[in-house]
Amino acid sequence: MKLLSLNLGRPGAVDYTDQPEGVTGIDKQPVTGPVRVAAPGAKGTGASGLAGDAVCDTRHHGGDDQAVYAFAREDLDAWEQALGRTLPSGTFGENLTTEGVDVAGAKIGERWRIGADLLLEVSASRIPCQTFQGHLGEKGWVKRFTREQRPGAYLRVIEPGEIRAGDAIEIVHRPAHEVTVAFEFRALMTERELLPRVFAAGDALHPEVVRVARTYVEKYGGARTV
Repeated sequence: MKLLSLNLGRPGAVDYTDQPEGVTGIDKQPVTGPVRVAAPGAKGTGASGLAGDAVCDTRHHGGDDQAVYAFAREDLDAWEQALGRTLPSGTFGENLTTEGVDVAGAKIGERWRIGADLLLEVSASRIPCQTFQGHLGEKGWVKRFTREQRPGAYLRVIEPGEIRAGDAIEIVHRPAHEVTVAFEFRALMTERELLPRVFAAGDALHPEVVRVARTYVEKYGGARTV
């Protein structure tokens, strides 16, 4: 398992985002590194966990619980076949393009060591948006991406460090619960009846997922442990 590509984005003006300034950092480009990765602080600050990476939509991106976004090269390859087009690493806006890692099967709270020092924790799935659809230029992309249920993972920084393309990735902790990235995504997007079960992930859950799940339980009932 390794970090195949390390990708950073710069602010770019586009006509497909609803950001008031009309800019986005979704167009990530590979860099060799080293890049410093650290907890960026509260959401809304406009900060990414990666030095030199732009976060423009501070309503939905950035902050400690979404410091880093990872997507599997294997899933990009599958999309290349489905779409009939080349998708370079970084195309989906991911900071980390992994090789040999089952990102969709990663569990919320799972921890990855990358390089010598960096320790990350899986926090949530990526929710597709209109900016993502505009960037890809694929009609109906949000619905199509949602159906595939391989959304990539957000991670928080537990221990900061520098990383480079080619660094090894080691899974150093894998929780015993059932809540994978794909499971959490299904609960949020297509199978709301699964929401009471996401609490099994405990304190590792993204606060927004906790809020959505609590609202569901209050309305429809079910176990709640967080």
